[in-house]
Amino acid sequence: MLDFAIFWDWIAFAARWLHVVTAMVWIGTSFYFIALDLGLVRRPGMPEGVTGEEWQVHGGGFYHVEKYAVAPERLPEDLTWFKWESYATWLSGAALLMILYWAGAELYLIDPAKADLSVFQAVLLSAGSIALGWLIYDGLCRSPLGHRPVVLMLVLFGVIVAMSWGLNQVFTGRAALLHLGAFTATIMTANVFLVIMPNQRVVVGDLKAGRVPDPEYGRIAKLRSTHNNYLTLPVIFLMLSNHYPLAFGTPHAWAIGALVFLMGVTIRHYFNTLHARKGRPNWTWAATAILFLAIMWLSALPGRGPAPAETALPETGAAARFAAAEGFETAHGIVLARCSMCHAREPLWQGLHWAPRGVALETEADVARQARAIFLQAGASHAMPPGNLTYMTGEERQALADWYRAGAGG
Repeated sequence: MLDFAIFWDWIAFAARWLHVVTAMVWIGTSFYFIALDLGLVRRPGMPEGVTGEEWQVHGGGFYHVEKYAVAPERLPEDLTWFKWESYATWLSGAALLMILYWAGAELYLIDPAKADLSVFQAVLLSAGSIALGWLIYDGLCRSPLGHRPVVLMLVLFGVIVAMSWGLNQVFTGRAALLHLGAFTATIMTANVFLVIMPNQRVVVGDLKAGRVPDPEYGRIAKLRSTHNNYLTLPVIFLMLSNHYPLAFGTPHAWAIGALVFLMGVTIRHYFNTLHARKGRPNWTWAATAILFLAIMWLSALPGRGPAPAETALPETGAAARFAAAEGFETAHGIVLARCSMCHAREPLWQGLHWAPRGVALETEADVARQARAIFLQAGASHAMPPGNLTYMTGEERQALADWYRAGAGG
């Protein structure tokens, strides 16, 4: 029997797989071209208009790459454009956001203790925050600050801090950091789609029409491309953060999210300087280590104590249906016996200080809210308990599956 929950989980897996693959391709291409651009060397005898060249070896062959300041006199027909890597990454990421956080808003997006939002309000706020972030960023880049890159980066960091704080005031910690990453990833793809590619098309159009392209288009594209380069590593961290409660499950998650961007700058500065043959700024590794230690310290500050347990069963929504479904009391007893020693606000399992992924399974409300996850992890599969350490029986797994199916309407 192929339950909808199983089907939906595989859809999420497929979207995540596609997202990871396309991100690898995009990031690899981006890092390669930044390194290539920084490593260009100007030598005597280069063709007119060429600002630098580089010789490379890979896969048993040698490559000779030249860069034109604006464009060559004659544009080749077989020009390769790099854009679909970016578009596919954003589209698959948007699909994953919808599958996990919009469709599962009651569980993953909404935190009633922060803001009592309806699903519609939460989804609208989710999409609106991402769009607003791009509009603010784009406006700053088009302002006079666009000609002062260092000042612009400082102002943009202030925007990131404000966004991180604001998102943590309304969403769950997991969703807040994820949305900070989604907002940043949207900036990166919108830079490609709305700025870099249109500017390149203008240059190509001028060349075909016999006009001399304006170098300003190249300057703007280079600025946005540089931003993308420095934003890549923080986005990866934020997308992985939902697996680690120490990153998202703390009142100081907004500060952790902001500091991650500074780590991205220090790490990329080292490699960019290295690729530009300007030495090895080893101080950046010390700065990165200090920032990471600061993040660790923030995660352990007082105030991270376990959230109070919900004792009242939900009256509406999917959780209410599962609480009223046949077999709920049996399922709750099984979860208490087999899962709650780890999945507790103060875990009893030796060596565990926080519940895995921040998921507590103690009260009836906890179990009702996590019905789908319980079914997928312990009913439809044997993923939990890990190694079946608590000896969950086949009959108990079947009881969990039957309860879930009753609550899901079959």
